[in-house]
Amino acid sequence: MKQRYSRTAIFLHWLVALGLVGTFALGFYMEDLPLSPNKLKLYSWHKWAGMTLFALIVVRVAWRLSHQPPELPASTGPLAKLAAHAGHLLLYVLMLLIPLSGWLMSSAQGFPVVWFGVVPLPDLIPKDKALGDVLQTVHVVLNYTLLASVIGHVVAALYHQHIKKDGLLSRMLPSFDAKA
Repeated sequence: MKQRYSRTAIFLHWLVALGLVGTFALGFYMEDLPLSPNKLKLYSWHKWAGMTLFALIVVRVAWRLSHQPPELPASTGPLAKLAAHAGHLLLYVLMLLIPLSGWLMSSAQGFPVVWFGVVPLPDLIPKDKALGDVLQTVHVVLNYTLLASVIGHVVAALYHQHIKKDGLLSRMLPSFDAKA
């Protein structure tokens, strides 16, 4: 039985985790700033980070679908297994929907998404201020849902590691002996 995630899965997990922390922090920081050239620059950086995370998450989902993860510990009950699988599915869905909602919102509000200031991404929908306002709310709600889900994910991992002591967290920690 496979005990650890692969090096690639571990790398993608932690890279996405760092990206989420940075993108959340930037999003919260820039939200209440007064309109200025600096705020517009930060919005561009936020969009770059969001689209980069979207690409990484697509790669991560493809990797996950093509590589069997380690089984949950034998002591994990059926309800806990269901919760773990549902929680992971929710995380993946949210990580895909949030950048898409941001891209849709930018399109509807008439603000282009130019990846790294070089690659213009097409507008996904025509300009529509009312729809843009709705999509902004959707984007915020999805982000708060992701934040709550990530907190639940971290709490569950720490619970398994420090209370149940079943080694669940250690399977995802970087190590030099994991195979790709």
